[in-house]
Amino acid sequence: MENPFEIINDKLEHIETMLENIFTSIGKNDTTTITPKIMDITQLTEYLGLSKSHIYKLTSTHNIPHSKRGKRLYFDKEKINEWVLENEIWTQKDIEKQAANYLIKKRKHF
Repeated sequence: MENPFEIINDKLEHIETMLENIFTSIGKNDTTTITPKIMDITQLTEYLGLSKSHIYKLTSTHNIPHSKRGKRLYFDKEKINEWVLENEIWTQKDIEKQAANYLIKKRKHF
């Protein structure tokens, strides 16, 4: 009869080997990129999934927050995130809450 501690030790070694393989494969396949705080136009096209020409059009019409140093355009990631979320579409539940709050405020004036 096998020693139960040996069985546990064998299973533990097997689990450790499996975890090492998983971590190794994750490290090799890790394609995540770190987006810097300040981006140039190429980084911004990758970040937003927009074409360069579309971004140039947005900058020329002053519809996207940007900075210009010489001939180069720079974009602050935080400002871009705010800009993207600027025109949030409300859900039906949000609209109902706003309507209820409006009615409550109106009743207080009477």
